[in-house]
Amino acid sequence: MKPLPMLGVALIVFGAFVVFKGLTYKSQSDVVKIGDLEISAEQRRAIPTWVGVVGIVGGLLLVAGVGRRRGG
Repeated sequence: MKPLPMLGVALIVFGAFVVFKGLTYKSQSDVVKIGDLEISAEQRRAIPTWVGVVGIVGGLLLVAGVGRRRGG
């Protein structure tokens, strides 16, 4: 299998996972820093659903575009 269709399938899988299951990441920020004393906060942030939709559409375009280019 060629690299572009494989990338397209990977994008579709990633996008579907984000849309249907959801995906989060950790974000850490320093709240207070006085000398050697440092207090930080850690938050979990969700990856927006539109990122998953863009992944699905981009993956479909890659898979369909490669097939179309090869056929015509």
